[in-house]
Amino acid sequence: MPDAKSSPRVAITRTVRLPDPSRAALFRRAPELGPKLLFFSGGTALRHLSETLIEYTANSIHLITPFDSGGSSAVLRQAFAMPAVGDLRNRIMALADRSITGNPAVFDLFAYRLPKDAPQDELVVRLGRMISGEDTLVRRVPDPLRKIIRTHLRFFEQRRPKDFDLRGASIGNCILTGGYFNYNRMLDPVIYLFMQLVEARGVVRPIVNADLHLACRLADGRVLIGQHRMTGKEAAPVDVPIESLWLTASLDDPTPVTVRIREKTEKLIRQADVICYPCGSFYSSLLANLLPQGVGDAVAATCCPKVYIPNMGHDPEQQGLSAADQTARLLAALETGCTKTCRREDLLRFVVVDSREGRYHGPLDLPAIRRLGVEVIDVPLARADNPGQADSRKVAELLLSLA
Repeated sequence: MPDAKSSPRVAITRTVRLPDPSRAALFRRAPELGPKLLFFSGGTALRHLSETLIEYTANSIHLITPFDSGGSSAVLRQAFAMPAVGDLRNRIMALADRSITGNPAVFDLFAYRLPKDAPQDELVVRLGRMISGEDTLVRRVPDPLRKIIRTHLRFFEQRRPKDFDLRGASIGNCILTGGYFNYNRMLDPVIYLFMQLVEARGVVRPIVNADLHLACRLADGRVLIGQHRMTGKEAAPVDVPIESLWLTASLDDPTPVTVRIREKTEKLIRQADVICYPCGSFYSSLLANLLPQGVGDAVAATCCPKVYIPNMGHDPEQQGLSAADQTARLLAALETGCTKTCRREDLLRFVVVDSREGRYHGPLDLPAIRRLGVEVIDVPLARADNPGQADSRKVAELLLSLA
């Protein structure tokens, strides 16, 4: 029998029903055999979709931007000079098995945040009780998982600057940070362990293991450095469109830097049964993942459907961009990441919209999208109770039907 490397590969074409309820039902009966749906994302936009996906597949792949510079991730990055781990933790938790057969005690601990209003000295004592195993949340975790968690928290405490503010700190982020140092500043081993601890169903990886930041140039020539200055959450929303995006080595210097994805990340992309460019912050979550070298080439070399699902509702980063404009910029970002000319359909085949019920900001010019050389799939996606958001089950079943 030939091995996997020598087995022949052929391209086939089939007609599918969108969505296909029978296909979704089949995967729901055996999620361990579900397809490898790959997402380039970040932030929390895919939390509900990820929670739904685990009902259908245990094999989804999530490549996450580690360039977040706001919230608790900013505190950790400033103290430890490391990639952001908050979005990685959020996605792992969304994929976790929360049933009694999983590890609910571990889930509760990883989801816990220290009180924001407690004095620092009390929080230091509380962290010490977690490390010693005396804290109730830690005591509920069975051995040997408890020992692993305590070890990682000890690594965190040993390297924590004395002025590090523990108020509101995510214990899951602290455990990931401690593991990052335990594994010589490598994220993959601790992420893998974290996922085993909560019995996460899928694969989560940072697009690169690098301490880098996002920078952008606005249409009026201004340059902003830091993801937190683009999203409209911790700073005022950008008041003019974003024109270009790149990576920098620090929040103080806009000089562009380059980084390449690792071979293992390229392999994950090439394994995908469907590649999805999902809703979320258009620049700081989606396009940010396409900046590292090698992403475009890996996507082009992967023979599977590639799908873009534009945001419903308001995304401050998309100011002035119609769905067709977004599609054009997505294609441009992918083409920039390719070292050789490729067909557009090898980068993006479908744009999925709900023209009847969806509430989009800006015109939904379907002919303009088609003129870009991509097909439009116009199907019900919007939530019945909130047309400004996509229904996670409808999205999941659509993507499963394409696999």
